Amino acid sequence: MPLQPIDVAVIAAYAIFIFGLAQWVSRDKLGAGPKNTTDYFLASRNLPWWAIGASLIAANISAEQIVGMSGSGYAIGLAIASYEWMAAATLLIVGKFFLPIFLRNEIYTMPQFLERRYGPSIRTLMAVFWLALYVFVNLTSIIWLGSIAVTKVAGVDQDFALVILGSFALLYQIRGGLKAVALTDIVQVTLLVLGGLIIAGLTLSELGEGAGIVAGWVRLTSAAPDHFHMILEPGNPHYMDLPGLSVLMGGMWIANLSYWGFNQYIIQRALAAKSLDEAQRGILFAAFLKLLMPIIIVLPGIAAVILAPDLAKPDEAYPTMMRLLPPGLLGLVFAALIAAIIASTASKINSIATIFTLDVYAKARKLKTHAEDQTVGHGANERHLVMVGRIAATSAILIAIFTARPLLGSSEQAFQFIQEFTGFFTPGITVIFLLGLFWKRANETGAIAGAIASVALSWLFKVWLSGVPFLDRMGIVFLLSFGLAVVASLLTAPSAQRDTIEAVGVSFVTRRAFNVGGVAVLLILVALYATFW
Repeated sequence: MPLQPIDVAVIAAYAIFIFGLAQWVSRDKLGAGPKNTTDYFLASRNLPWWAIGASLIAANISAEQIVGMSGSGYAIGLAIASYEWMAAATLLIVGKFFLPIFLRNEIYTMPQFLERRYGPSIRTLMAVFWLALYVFVNLTSIIWLGSIAVTKVAGVDQDFALVILGSFALLYQIRGGLKAVALTDIVQVTLLVLGGLIIAGLTLSELGEGAGIVAGWVRLTSAAPDHFHMILEPGNPHYMDLPGLSVLMGGMWIANLSYWGFNQYIIQRALAAKSLDEAQRGILFAAFLKLLMPIIIVLPGIAAVILAPDLAKPDEAYPTMMRLLPPGLLGLVFAALIAAIIASTASKINSIATIFTLDVYAKARKLKTHAEDQTVGHGANERHLVMVGRIAATSAILIAIFTARPLLGSSEQAFQFIQEFTGFFTPGITVIFLLGLFWKRANETGAIAGAIASVALSWLFKVWLSGVPFLDRMGIVFLLSFGLAVVASLLTAPSAQRDTIEAVGVSFVTRRAFNVGGVAVLLILVALYATFW
């Protein structure tokens, strides 16, 4: 699919604009002095709601998700949209019950919460784990699968795409840190939504054969009715991927709570909010955007069932639908695809730099930071730590670029492997944080027991109960790990002297706007599942 000169011009204009905008928002304010750790890693704790909501989605949606979920729409149908729609409900829980505790205690990283709640050992353990996971699994997969998507669409050399994507994501945010990422993500998300709606509209118009989008929708639902069921029956060939009611009442909740509530890569935006109310409004904005995502991501894949029924692989659905675009619009949608890759990559780089600098380097050097204690000013230590963060960011992307092909080049199912690999740890992480937030008797022994049990049981179940769907297995492992963590905590001494998390007096009462918006999100979800059950 050759890009025409006008397409190249559109892509170049996007790159110049987003880079320039990032540098503009990254500038130091007059008289404020150089950036300290709060400025660089937490955007001065001054993010507005629209930046939080947009940045949550920009960090979440990348090329592998666009291409992969569109491919799943082609193979499975609308049922794959549960990953998006159930996330909207999860975000409401995070906003109402998790954020009040995190923000009341001025948490800036998830490992820091674990130290304040349980003790220093688990902070170091989980910080090292997350760094390894983010660099060698998440960051590597984002740029590798993103480079595949770019190569499929534009026909450029994949290694060249890999280097350009990683380098651009690093350079446009390295000066400003989280602020550069979050305040430019409103542009990235706007472009992503606009590009996705264009693709969806053109595919439905093509199906309508001149009669319009509505006619195209009617034809699609009539010609592929098996692709419009949200809850799959046990006899469905894709039941192992989406096991019926488990998407509503089972393991998907575990995955979503861990991802949206306890993942530094995601939650860092909300931790940088100017207030709890602003964070909750941002969460609500993100929830509404998640309701829209299946139209952008899944619908083109389902349309390809009719427009391109003979694809060699389902993942070819989205690039194939892009061929419907005329010159100019192709460049715009391709820029949206690049925006998704860049935004996710930059977010991951920033989170890696944050954890390494604040949870590993500063703790090892026993340096108190402004992010931890606001009486610390803009001194030499703060400037040094910001520089360490920039070096960590650069090192992370270089490692990812050089290890992407050796780690993932021979894998045909890289995305699915990554999901299952992280699923070994997800139940334990969810157990640790839920008990830490809501049960004061939980201690470090119980937390470590739950984490170890999660990995061990997940491996045993995969080997001995391979016929159990992945989401069901994750739900069972969560329950067993939860029970073991509770028992281990009760059998060992409490760690009250280590627990500095203030939960008494934290109010979970939310403002009327959040409540009304949350009810609207839930009613829309009920209507969607009732319509496409």
